[in-house]
Amino acid sequence: MVDYKGVTVWFTGLSGSGKSTIADALKNKLKNLGIKRVERLDGDILRKTLCKDLGFTKKDRDTNIERVIFLAKLLTRNDVIVLTSFISPYRKLREQGRREIQNFIEVYVKCPIEECIKRDPKGLYKKALNNEIQNFTGISDPYEEPENPDLTLNTDKETIEESVQKVFNKLVEKGYIKL
Repeated sequence: MVDYKGVTVWFTGLSGSGKSTIADALKNKLKNLGIKRVERLDGDILRKTLCKDLGFTKKDRDTNIERVIFLAKLLTRNDVIVLTSFISPYRKLREQGRREIQNFIEVYVKCPIEECIKRDPKGLYKKALNNEIQNFTGISDPYEEPENPDLTLNTDKETIEESVQKVFNKLVEKGYIKL
């Protein structure tokens, strides 16, 4: 049996950088180790439920992330490992998450925008580049890279498995998982 305590792993990065893919693979790894209390909070899912009333203005994006912080804080303090995957483009709100949640690991899923555009799993960059989508992070809206993330994953240079192992190692290093 693996011993663990609640923590929020906050994956941030551009659309298409690999946040959700890595978070899903990490969730599977943790479940396979017998860790039962793992929750994934994903931007696409929350935008259809808890945050369906919000658009993509800066104010709405801030509200979206504030709701996620609140939810992650509740889960984390109840010994759930929370894996969030949100673009979360603004440093100020990511820092707010770190302050409020306390057991918090910021993971910068770094990928050049050119690679994200090539991947473009949802066709969003194409639409943004054709001015069909306004306020698109990395194109017509800013993304503020983390200045001091706990971990940086270079997804254009490493495999999903390598990225997952780096996050897992960080969880062990910080004492959130004890093998």
